[in-house]
Amino acid sequence: MTAPHVAGGHELTVRRGQFWVPGERVATDYGTVQRAPMFVSWEAPPESVHPVPLVLVHGGGGQGTDWTGTPDGRPGWATRLVEAGFAVYVVDRCGHGRSPYHPDVVAPMGAQLPYEAARALFLPDDSRAAQTQWICERDVGSDHLDQLVCPMGPLPADLAESQRLDADRLARLLDIVGEAVLVTHSAGGPVGWLTAAARPGRVRGIAAIEPVGPPYAEIPGLGTLTWGITSAEIPCDPPAGFPEEVAGRRIPGLADKPVAVVTGGASAFADFAPQVVDFLNGAGAAARRMHLPDLGITGNGHGLIFEANSDETVKPVIDWILTTVAPQQQAAERTKGRTS
Repeated sequence: MTAPHVAGGHELTVRRGQFWVPGERVATDYGTVQRAPMFVSWEAPPESVHPVPLVLVHGGGGQGTDWTGTPDGRPGWATRLVEAGFAVYVVDRCGHGRSPYHPDVVAPMGAQLPYEAARALFLPDDSRAAQTQWICERDVGSDHLDQLVCPMGPLPADLAESQRLDADRLARLLDIVGEAVLVTHSAGGPVGWLTAAARPGRVRGIAAIEPVGPPYAEIPGLGTLTWGITSAEIPCDPPAGFPEEVAGRRIPGLADKPVAVVTGGASAFADFAPQVVDFLNGAGAAARRMHLPDLGITGNGHGLIFEANSDETVKPVIDWILTTVAPQQQAAERTKGRTS
């Protein structure tokens, strides 16, 4: 194996830093501790080209490294987005990665994600022929599968509480960085919807990469999307007395919000993506599906952000931000300028 510093990554000189979105201070028998802080790293070109930054939200049992590199050692989406001129904020969701987790303080801990579950999610045998962009080994014991599974830690057993914590910290992150586009993956999708509900004026758009679904689904090993597209309660208008009443009601935080639901051609998540888009549009969002094969990008599974053609899968997301989200922001700024 070639040493990483010899193999290289990207040549772009960047500005970078890190900070924390603190959690609540909690009194315990052993002193005052902090509950569920969120770690944030950021990276930007020497001179940012695009005024609205991106916030990258990882999925399931992963962590922010899902965006920064691939199992075979290539630069991840975060690098390519910075090279495209964006300032990028990468979070470790509460209890994941560098965001500390103590079950007595945060919430009871779920089971560790086993190799078998990771393979079923990212490398299912029944998609082997179609998933041509996973060019690494698939068997337990292979180096690349080790690299895929290494960052996958346990999730809080209470999925709704996990989402509430994440959305609160992300909302407070937006209070710091200002308006941003959220880029979510998989089980990070509901966190994006909840963050938009909490800070509608700060979320300019959401690129949801392979978001969990369909609405109201029970997700094995995770929990249930009790409130349609989230496990935690999401505000709607008129207010819902029961979770089943959310469908078809307006969700103010998503009203007119540009949303792209991105799916791979060899992913089971593509099967229910139209239902997710319909639910979002029923809530008032301006949602559209971006199925990669329709754009000439084929062979991708659920982990399209780190498969062999990840440099290609990111391009439609960049194009969508530049052609859909950015013009809307510019129009809003012109309107604001005329009325101020």
